This record gives sequence, structure tokens and C-alpha cells, in this order.
Amino acid sequence: MEVTVNTPDTRTEAATCDVREVLDLVADKWSLYIVSNLSDGPWRFTELKHAVDGISQRMLTVTLRRLQRDGILTCTVHEVMPPNVSYQLTPLGASLLHAAAPLIAWSNGHLTQIAAARTEYDQSLSQSNRTNG
Repeated sequence: MEVTVNTPDTRTEAATCDVREVLDLVADKWSLYIVSNLSDGPWRFTELKHAVDGISQRMLTVTLRRLQRDGILTCTVHEVMPPNVSYQLTPLGASLLHAAAPLIAWSNGHLTQIAAARTEYDQSLSQSNRTNG
């Protein structure tokens, strides 16, 4: 009979892997953007598509399915003509939004500073390439 012993190291590795998966979920390009849009209640797919600037229909579908699978939101199919679906945060999704709200606020509050830093960096890089090239 084979016995596996969970040492502190193996538990830490497993927990680290799980934490990485959750961080991948919330730190991807679209998830928090979608979650923040759902803060005011349910949204239809087309409303989200218009609100999330730059997202393709396929990427929105993939991201919504992943968020639904992870328990962050629910999808409700409305039996009307034409049929439509709406998405709403679950309690778990609302807790994610609460945890991420300071990061979202920081991002919104520093957009101009980040844009200025990028411009300055790009200009200095361009000047450096001209003098070295």
C-alpha cells in the first residue's frame, strides 16, 4: 500500500498553483473590466460588447464563459424573441469587485500620468536610437 504524505512544501506548491490560477483569472486583460461593468446589475451581451472597448465578440464570449465557470458571474437566458442572455455578478463576483475596486480606482486616477510616462519613455528611446544608430 502506497501512502502519500503532504509535507508543508507540497501543500505550499499546490496552494501556489491555485493562487496563480486565480490571479490569472483576475489579472487578464478583460476580466476586471467586465466585472466592473457588471457592478450596477445585469447586462446583456450586446451591452457589454459596446461597453468594453476593444474586445472582440469571441474574446468577450471566452471571458464570460471563464468567469461563469469560476463562479464570478451567472448567465441567464431570456426566452423572448429574439432570445437574449444577461450576465450578473454572483456574491463571489461582488467580493472580487470589492477587492479590486482600489486597483480600478487607482488605474482610472492615473491614466494621464501613465500616458505621459509612456510618451516620455518612447521619446527618449527614439532619441537614443537616433544617436546610436
